[in-house]
Amino acid sequence: MSEYYTAQRTKNIYDPLKHGKPASGQAFKLSRSKIDLFLNCPRCFYFDRRLGVGRPPGFPFALNSAVDHLLKLEFDIHRVAGTKHPLIEKYGVDAMPVAHKDLEQWRHNFTGIQYLHESTNLLVFGAIDDLWQNSKGEYIVVDYKATSKDEAIIELNKEWQIGYKRQMEVYQWLLRQNGYKVSDTGYFVYCNGQTDRKAFDGKLEFDVTLISYKGNDSWVEKAIKDAHKCLNSDKIPKSGSECDYCSYVAAINSKE
Repeated sequence: MSEYYTAQRTKNIYDPLKHGKPASGQAFKLSRSKIDLFLNCPRCFYFDRRLGVGRPPGFPFALNSAVDHLLKLEFDIHRVAGTKHPLIEKYGVDAMPVAHKDLEQWRHNFTGIQYLHESTNLLVFGAIDDLWQNSKGEYIVVDYKATSKDEAIIELNKEWQIGYKRQMEVYQWLLRQNGYKVSDTGYFVYCNGQTDRKAFDGKLEFDVTLISYKGNDSWVEKAIKDAHKCLNSDKIPKSGSECDYCSYVAAINSKE
């Protein structure tokens, strides 16, 4: 068995009898990524959170994690100094990296920023990358992305990038539910590794762009309620129309 995958999980499984009673039952943690999983494929979501059988994971992206870590260190220098990062200056953004007593907790993958959705008893959470603030006192959600593409990345116009947009909107929703004033506009710090250099020379160079995105979190409430309804059903839902995992399983089953 792979060290990255457990075929049958016994923890973090939704139990309608234990978790399905608002105000009296035990809250069930539901991450931002699992909400996205539900929207992509209710069937995979049900197998994962209700039956304990998750999708096989991809291998860890250590390089992406390194970029994420170094960006946090870089922006934290300006956060402590009370100065604007050169990227913010370059794009003329009304923002500063802001200090907050809970920022380190909000950045942690297993805690993140949390909100108990009382009517469903779901403890919704997500880990942000960075937090800025504008002159109006509004908090700005910032997310880091790292990739390597031939074309310049200046906007989020690919169909698969809907997940990035929903990610931003869930973070904005979580901050608002915690009583914070949040700007509709968030930013993606996009690092694009370049392959057109003459030699490697022990370093990988990135073009870094700042992409603004005006979020709309009005869908989040319904998605949480729909996910909750799915979890409480005893019927396995249909798969998402474009779920490659379900298509693969169906193809295998058709050969048996």
